Amino acid sequence: MHYVYILLCSDKRTYIGLTKDLKDRVNRHQSGWVPVTKYRIPIELTTYFAFKSETTARNFEKYLKSGSGRAFIKKHNFF
Repeated sequence: MHYVYILLCSDKRTYIGLTKDLKDRVNRHQSGWVPVTKYRIPIELTTYFAFKSETTARNFEKYLKSGSGRAFIKKHNFF
C-alpha cells in the first residue's frame, strides 16, 4: 500500500507526505530525522489515505499540496 498522510506540527501548520511504511515514517518525523519537520515537533498524524497504486497516491499528494487541495483539507476538517 501507498499512504498519503497529513501531519499537524507544533507550529499549527500541516505537512503532507507520501510513504509505503506509514508507521516508520511517522516515527522518523517524531524523532527529528526528517529535515522539513525537524524543528516542528512534536507532530500529530491527523489523517491518512491508503492507495494500491503508487501513481494514484502521488497524484493525490500533489493535489493536496495545491490550493484546491488545501481548501479540501480545511473544508473536511482533517486537522
